[in-house]
Amino acid sequence: MTATPTSLRERKKAKTRAAIREHAMRLFEEQGYASTTVDQIAEAAEVSPSTFFRYFPAKEDVILVDDYDPMMVEAARAQPPEVPPIEAIRRALREVFDRLTPEVWESERRRQRLFAEVPELRARALNQMAEALDLICDVLAERTGLPADDIRVRAAGGAVAGVVLAILPPGRMTGQSPIEPRDFDRLIEGLDLLQKGLPLG
Repeated sequence: MTATPTSLRERKKAKTRAAIREHAMRLFEEQGYASTTVDQIAEAAEVSPSTFFRYFPAKEDVILVDDYDPMMVEAARAQPPEVPPIEAIRRALREVFDRLTPEVWESERRRQRLFAEVPELRARALNQMAEALDLICDVLAERTGLPADDIRVRAAGGAVAGVVLAILPPGRMTGQSPIEPRDFDRLIEGLDLLQKGLPLG
């Protein structure tokens, strides 16, 4: 899911990007991730390979790159300044996920199935958490007035990232049920517990 494009050019770019991703996932499902080439994806989407690379730097990025992080950051920055930092992230996530359509949920389930089936994708996704952590820390730093590399900011950002990984690991665990809206309810609940200091008693 992306923010609604406002201009004709942006709408065309969003449509092309969505078409590339849809055809890529279909080909991955039909013939396997390793057997699918960028040229095949580009041909199916009726774009050139160079156009593919303008939207996705590499084949794996079709699956790895999602649109939620920028949306979450934007929503968190829009929260009133008096809202505590972790609460701002919790509210931002709720706002983003409440806007997801059934079509987006189905696309996300397909993406998660591919993570579960392709170990190298899952490993890369875990590596990407470092980038997501930096985004989280940027938001926390802005809301607290602390440097993004402050140990308190990094620790809090790591705790937020840990909640996400604990509840929604890439590809989930083999044999678990597909991702569902209620999983994001658990994510919000986990962040609420973090905001309260993780009481275990």
